[in-house]
Amino acid sequence: MPLRPFPPLQRPTTAESATGTDAIGRASEIAAACNSLSELKAAMESFEGSAIKKLAKNTVFADGTPDYRIMCIGEAPGREEDLAGLPFVGRAGKLLDKMLASIGLDRKTNTYITNVLNWRPPENREPSPEEAAISLPFLRRHIELVAPEIIILLGAVSARHVMGRTDGIMRLRGKWLEYHVTGRMVPVMPTLHPAYLLRRSIDKKLAWRDLQEIDSKIKSLRLLERNAAPG
Repeated sequence: MPLRPFPPLQRPTTAESATGTDAIGRASEIAAACNSLSELKAAMESFEGSAIKKLAKNTVFADGTPDYRIMCIGEAPGREEDLAGLPFVGRAGKLLDKMLASIGLDRKTNTYITNVLNWRPPENREPSPEEAAISLPFLRRHIELVAPEIIILLGAVSARHVMGRTDGIMRLRGKWLEYHVTGRMVPVMPTLHPAYLLRRSIDKKLAWRDLQEIDSKIKSLRLLERNAAPG
């Protein structure tokens, strides 16, 4: 049975400021009104309802090519990403590029990359439930506009917020899940985050198995073939 993506947004308790609730509502309205990726990016850049956005240097929207409908979703920008305004440009990004290249994927030609959060949390900490809830309407709309045919989730935080799963990434990785978007179910593969692999290189063999599964799925869907521009 398909897993239900995105649990209901968590609202602040009575002990928390109502500002969070208002910001979630505004984010939902703004995201729903966006009809293109460029509109969504502009809307997020002008959005003032996120406290962590005010501390970040840039809105790190996305990078890559959405045309092939292969979408990678990470956790949040780090320091280098915040400075560059692009996702996965530091050491973890270089490793991600190598991982993708091992199965014929490249952000410059056929892969699209974004994060659950598009603003760097202070000190790279994990976002609070309220901070994540404010960002989720934008992520949902981002996925709808890309209309991916396969989603690759990088790390436990991504799996938690996209799929509503609290299992550890070691339990989730390597197993196909499904995400409902625009009336259809999209295959989703959670895998290990490149930053984790930099700390624990022994688990690269697990990531390689996941990449092989992804490669097989892409080939079975013929994504690189049928989405290629005519010569």
